[in-house]
Amino acid sequence: MSANAETKSVIALGFFDGVHRGHAELIKMAKQRATEMGATPAVLSFDVNPESVITGHSVPLIGSIKTRVDLVKRFFGIENVIIYHFDKKTMEMPWQAFIDSLIEKYSAVHLVIGHDFHCGYKGEGTPQWVSEYCEKIGIGCDIIPKFTLDGITVSSTYIRELITTGNIERANYFLGHPFVFAGTVRDGRKFGRKLGTPTINLEGDDENLVLPARGVYATKALLDGGEEKPAVTNIGVRPTFGVSDKLTVETYILEYDGDLYGKYIRVEFYKFLRGERRFESTEELSTQIARDIEATREAFE
Repeated sequence: MSANAETKSVIALGFFDGVHRGHAELIKMAKQRATEMGATPAVLSFDVNPESVITGHSVPLIGSIKTRVDLVKRFFGIENVIIYHFDKKTMEMPWQAFIDSLIEKYSAVHLVIGHDFHCGYKGEGTPQWVSEYCEKIGIGCDIIPKFTLDGITVSSTYIRELITTGNIERANYFLGHPFVFAGTVRDGRKFGRKLGTPTINLEGDDENLVLPARGVYATKALLDGGEEKPAVTNIGVRPTFGVSDKLTVETYILEYDGDLYGKYIRVEFYKFLRGERRFESTEELSTQIARDIEATREAFE
């Protein structure tokens, strides 16, 4: 995925994990500058979180590469999404060389960066240095100030905390769109089918994806062809059916009867309904599932 190298590009730079409302400010500016300059807007992200390469430790992610690309295209209408390979060589690259590569590979004529953007060896390419270098070599550069809501700086770190504690509605407020968990439908133990509410088991497309707190959520399943269906999603270990320490993502799609095994599905989270608990019988669980379904219908009315 890359911008057309023969077309002038205005590039918004960042990792864009979650594509939140702070990121939106960069993307909107890139679109504005592209219109003014008769260029093509583009968004550049990296294939891995630079922090994980720099520190040597895995960093939890709000969304995978596929999710980032999908959000940029769906919510901002930008087709040119550049996924830049980040490795030790990239990490040790002089920051001026990184900027030069954007001009050489993607015909960049203008860059849009955040107030906390850094690039190159030891992060020496600060926003101020990047801006001055861009001016020197004859391309434009905008530095977007920090974006706050309710006096809080919008950041992927803060949003991850909201998601993992189950505060989905507030996470969505800071994201500017529903939190998305996406992955491939895998074969499960079919407990839901035995209860008359068959679920799909989603396996995330990145092992470092964050999961919401254990519990039941009102969600929407986005199927092939753009079809949306209300759904009930459970994050947990299925305590009613035994002891397990493996978290699963199980979704029951309302008013849907079809085979989704092997399909790639996106699930949007809208509301936390209740925490996970163990039921004394499958009958008691079935009664609660019916309540969860009704609560989900009400959430979307």
